Amino acid sequence: MQKIIYYVAISLDGYIAGANDDISKFVPTGKGVEKYLSDLLDFETVIMGRRTYEFGYKFGLVPGQPAYPHMEHHIFSETLKIENLAENVRIEKKSILRIKEIKEKSKTDIYLCGGGQFAGWLLDHGLIDQLKLKLNPIILGNGIPLFGNSKTSLVGKLIEKESFDDGLEILTYDLKKNTKPNNAKD
Repeated sequence: MQKIIYYVAISLDGYIAGANDDISKFVPTGKGVEKYLSDLLDFETVIMGRRTYEFGYKFGLVPGQPAYPHMEHHIFSETLKIENLAENVRIEKKSILRIKEIKEKSKTDIYLCGGGQFAGWLLDHGLIDQLKLKLNPIILGNGIPLFGNSKTSLVGKLIEKESFDDGLEILTYDLKKNTKPNNAKD
């Protein structure tokens, strides 16, 4: 079965975006960003929540179109309605069973794009296998927390660390080996 990999930019104080979804302080270019973009080519499946998908509209994403043309998209939302979906874009109801089906059918590991509340829900249910943090040398003070309102506690294992000249680091943590969420519910 493939892994769900939460690959996300984060500030030193744990935010994936600042107030009002501001990402302007994150490192925008350089070797670390190039590595991230190259890594995305390895994924054929992406999952995300509604807010992450709609955030793409600010950058020219057309509703119903894929954010990553080479990937199958699964957007999890109870409220999102789009009439003209591209062939590789699906709107899904939040379901542990559906996430497990996607994991079983995907030919590659699955990219968890964005996060916050959806990532917190996945974490609460023990569904994130790996965490890849693009740790930026910034402090935002407030914004969108890495795992939204999740209160799950676990210990991950650092399995890889890459440092770049602009201060960006990519830290990879295994969240499955010998770890268990403390409050997972079905």
